[in-house]
Amino acid sequence: MTGLIVRRLLQLPVIVLVIYTITLTLAWAVPGNPLENPEGRQPPPQVVEQMQRQYNLDSFPRFFTSYLRSATGLEWVLDTLSGQRASDAARAVETGSSPPARPIFDLGPSLQYEDWSVNEIIAGSLPVSVTLGAAAILLAVVVGVFAGVVGAVKPNSPADLATLAVALVGISLPSFVIGTVLLLLFAVLIPVFPVGGWGGVRTMVLPAVTLSLPFAAYIARLTRMGMIDALGTDYVRTARAKGLDETRVLLKHALKNAFLPVLSFLGPATAYAMTGSFVVERVFNIPGLGQHFVNAVQNKDLFLIMGVVLIFSTMLILFNLAVDVLYRWVDPRIES
Repeated sequence: MTGLIVRRLLQLPVIVLVIYTITLTLAWAVPGNPLENPEGRQPPPQVVEQMQRQYNLDSFPRFFTSYLRSATGLEWVLDTLSGQRASDAARAVETGSSPPARPIFDLGPSLQYEDWSVNEIIAGSLPVSVTLGAAAILLAVVVGVFAGVVGAVKPNSPADLATLAVALVGISLPSFVIGTVLLLLFAVLIPVFPVGGWGGVRTMVLPAVTLSLPFAAYIARLTRMGMIDALGTDYVRTARAKGLDETRVLLKHALKNAFLPVLSFLGPATAYAMTGSFVVERVFNIPGLGQHFVNAVQNKDLFLIMGVVLIFSTMLILFNLAVDVLYRWVDPRIES
């Protein structure tokens, strides 16, 4: 177990570096100048040129290395070892100003949101996306596992056919369609929940249900197939022959092994739900990370694009690592 965790943690920076390189190459190739907004203030060409040099936007190699140094904390470490941070603090004391606040992992300034850094944007929006994603995944697991067990215990029954139909709808319909229908039903026709916004449990219900339906559908199908296979194995027949309670047979013996495919699905699904719910955030006007990422792509805000991608890729790798650890905990026979 320890060897698995160590190997995966050693692989993490290599994988993130590959993702960083590919993403920056694609984002850099997108036409447009992030410093010029056709619908807003038009800075003079001299100012644009100076800002390009300041942020290394005129050279792909310089931007690649400088951003990588600041985002990984290497620049903070080098400045600390060289005494640069101490001299900056002393200079600030002499002038009577506050010492410059530099985070260890500096994701740079946002080119779209004036006077906002990428660290500040992510710190304000990531908790919203994580809360919404966690609620959606928790709801998806509860509903999906329950529906899958019911369908496996009574295959081809009306309950099984109903769960399969709901799963088909959840997989087929886009999130913006499901969200719009739920808004019309439970916020307009039957005003039980607010139309949008964020703040409190009531504002979380509709977006969490919308985001959870596709995941619940996949979990229900995986659980159903896994339970049908498990219920036909020898150890389940032996448990029933010993006179064990049917509920104990289902939950302790069958579901434990049937849940393994669901575990492998939950790793990327959880990371996506927590950082990739931009469609749901748009529909319900939720100030999460997804909306900022969409706006960053549209405006070629390289700093914000790369910051969100680095956060998302790191979360995805860590969630997959957590799934592998849970795999070994559920079934120790699985080799690392």
